[in-house]
Order: sequence, then C-alpha cells, then structure tokens
Amino acid sequence: MKEQIAAFLRYLDLEKGVSPHTLRAYRRDLEEFAKSVGGDISSLDIIDIRGFVAGQIQRGLQKTTVSRRLSTARSFFRFLQREGYLTSNPAKLIANPKTPKPLPRFLTVDDAFSLVERPQGIGFLPARDRAILELLYASGLRVSEVSGIDTEDVNFRESLVKIRGKGKKERIVPVGTKAMDALKAYLVERMLKKSREKALFLNRAGNRLTDRGVRRVVVKYARAIALHGRIGPHTLRHSFASHLLQGGADLRVIQELLGHSSLSTTQKYTHLDVAHLMDVYDKAHPFAKKN
Repeated sequence: MKEQIAAFLRYLDLEKGVSPHTLRAYRRDLEEFAKSVGGDISSLDIIDIRGFVAGQIQRGLQKTTVSRRLSTARSFFRFLQREGYLTSNPAKLIANPKTPKPLPRFLTVDDAFSLVERPQGIGFLPARDRAILELLYASGLRVSEVSGIDTEDVNFRESLVKIRGKGKKERIVPVGTKAMDALKAYLVERMLKKSREKALFLNRAGNRLTDRGVRRVVVKYARAIALHGRIGPHTLRHSFASHLLQGGADLRVIQELLGHSSLSTTQKYTHLDVAHLMDVYDKAHPFAKKN
C-alpha cells in the first residue's frame, strides 16, 4: 500500500495544491489506516473498513478523529479507483460517525480590541506582533495565509493584500485603517533588518515567520491579557466573521472575505449570531428571566 499512498500524496501536492500541514495530516491518517488493515489493498472490502472504524472507536479516539480518518480513506480509495488500482470504493457507503458540532469560539469586541492593542513599546518585535494581530482581526485570515504574505503582496495605496489561500487560490482582501497603519509602522522596523527574505513577516533571524510562529504571537498576548480557554489565530478569524455578521454584513460578502468555497461553511456563523442575540435578549428583556 506504500506505493499507492505515495502516489496519492503526490497527487494532493502537485495537482490539488494542498498545504504542507494538510499533506502531513493525510500522510499520518493513511499510515495509521495501512497499519490497521494490512498492506494488500486489492483485497479490502466494506467489512474491513467497518472494522477499522470500530477499532478506532474502541481505542478511545474521538469521533471527530475517526471521522477524519475515514474521510481520508474514502478520498484515497476514490483516487485509486480513478487511477485504475481498484474497481470500486469500499469506503463509499460507510457513513462517518456522528459527531457534535461545537460552535467556533469568538471573542467579544472589547476582548478583540484588548488583544490586538496589547503589543506595546518600540522595536521590531512589538511592531511585528501588533501588525500580525491587527491583520488577523481586520481581515479574518488563516494562519497559513498570514505567514505566506510577501512584501509585494501589500498594496498600501488601495489598502489591499493579495492572499494565497487553500489550494493555492488567490484572493484580494481589504485591510482596515488601523491594521494598515500597524503594517506601515512594522515595515519601517523590518527595513532595519536588511533581510533579503521576500516574506512580509520575519522572525528574529530575518527569515520567514512560520505558522507556528504566528500562533505563538497570538497565544503570548492572549495570556498576557488573561483570556481563558484555547485562543489562537483561528479565534480571531471567527471573531472577524462573527462581528461582521452582528454588524449587518451579508453572508455572501463574509464568504468572499474568508475565502470559503462553499456558503455552507460560512453559515455556521449564523448560529453564532443567533446565540449572541439570545444572550443580549436574556440580559436586556424584562420578561426574559421570568417563568
């Protein structure tokens, strides 16, 4: 099965253009799958796949993890069928385990402001960190999109940034005034680094800041203002979308800004908006807490 897995990963990398993080996740899932069901892929049937799913659940893995691994296997078999390795997809008719769908966490407007304004002082690092936080909240970018920005992607005249999203799809996103001011201030400090690196955001050594580096920036300042729970770059992305929706933005506009290929992905934020409305109602309406 190793040969077929390698072929599938090459397809994902070269033809689908998935991110390195996604590629690593597919590789881990398929290696686990191969270890569980054996190496002879031509003899696998629906019973083997059900056994794999049952075995994963019995091991105590979360249903979300099992569901993801089954989806990976299904995509793998679909590729093998299309390439002529298999005549059918043994995972096609197996439904994913039912999993709860928790709403994405988002910050209040006050907490979001406190977070992005936390980096203080002068110098390269405070300026960089402020620019990163402002950009994450102002434009709702994914962590990989932020780390992937090059200096030439920023249009200061029009307040726009060119983004390379999932599948290497490009889109242009607007940047708010405060975020653009933070970028300009950071660029002054960046020039003093005299780095030949084309990346916009640099680490201490003058190299491109990685996804992990961006996450560390967010976590650092979230802890500094005592925000509880898991706070990361995606929290600011969710906050961006939720606050736009609460402010009356059209769902299609939010879809375009976030770079979602499907509106159904964006629609989860409508539930957040309803939750916000109910919270406000419960706190404000005189009859809300009366039985």
